Amino acid sequence: MSFYGAPSVEVKAAAAAARFRLRRRGLLSIVVAMWRTPMSTVLTKSDFGRATDQIYGLIAWISLGIFVIVVGLLIYALVRYRERRPGELPRQIRGHSLLEIGWTIAPALVLLVIAIPTIQTIFRTQPAVEPEGALEVTVRGHQWWWEFSYPALGIVTANELHLPLGRAAALLLEGPDVIHSFWVPQLGGKRDVIPGRLNRLTFTPEAPGEYLGQCAEFCGVSHANMRLRVIVDGTEAWQAWVRLQQAPPAADAAATEGAAVFAKSACVGCHTVRGVSAGVVGPDLTHFGSRRTLAAGLLPNTPANLLAWIQDPPAVKPGAKMPALGLSPAEARAVAGYLASLR
Repeated sequence: MSFYGAPSVEVKAAAAAARFRLRRRGLLSIVVAMWRTPMSTVLTKSDFGRATDQIYGLIAWISLGIFVIVVGLLIYALVRYRERRPGELPRQIRGHSLLEIGWTIAPALVLLVIAIPTIQTIFRTQPAVEPEGALEVTVRGHQWWWEFSYPALGIVTANELHLPLGRAAALLLEGPDVIHSFWVPQLGGKRDVIPGRLNRLTFTPEAPGEYLGQCAEFCGVSHANMRLRVIVDGTEAWQAWVRLQQAPPAADAAATEGAAVFAKSACVGCHTVRGVSAGVVGPDLTHFGSRRTLAAGLLPNTPANLLAWIQDPPAVKPGAKMPALGLSPAEARAVAGYLASLR
């Protein structure tokens, strides 16, 4: 410290160095977080994702090479053609045919190097026919939730797509209302979900786990809340999930009151519970209690969140098509208990 208490030069230098280290660590943390985020496209977990990542890598290395060449030429020009004597212009090269031909051909060659593997990847990841033994799943994008139907298994669920490890998945995407876009970054590229058109997305999951997805096409008020999860299971876990979904809903005996409220309310007009109701406007709730989230992945499936959702859906999820049903607190708690028991 100086005589008057002001920081010395050494202290200021040390403080500046500390601030620099903190900023550097902060920047490094941000880069690592961006790399390791669940929505990262570089942490690939499928054949489709790996093929896409290879194209990204090729373009990144080419871009880095171009950057180095351009900066090198710029530095060379600044040094080589700097002004040596005031008022003296360096030799001009306007109309240099060789240079003009060179900087016309070079970008064309770069585009060609990128285009060939890109086109090959497009054809490889968009097969005309489904791979042998592929699991077919129909994906429907609604405002604002996802419906997953397994025609060969007789299973319909919502917002959580279960797939077996190592088996090709053939997703058939269609939109019953507006344009959506199905996107699970670690498993595959975006695919538009368009009314009146059937799009396809085929990939093979290569690692078990839970992968986050999102609608990637603005589709209305709650677009940002239209989320999904893909759960990739090993063979035994997958077969157990299939058996659970194919079985009738196993509601608790204690949920009888909630089942009665559900059956006499507007719920039955919009939702399907196998053996109870057959509404098609909202998600199938047959095994709702086994799901990890509710409101299209917006909230964990906990008793408190479920109760809040039943009491006033638009307050939880802006623009939700499910209205507040006007249930009393006791009725809402009974319905929440009933739905939570549907496993």
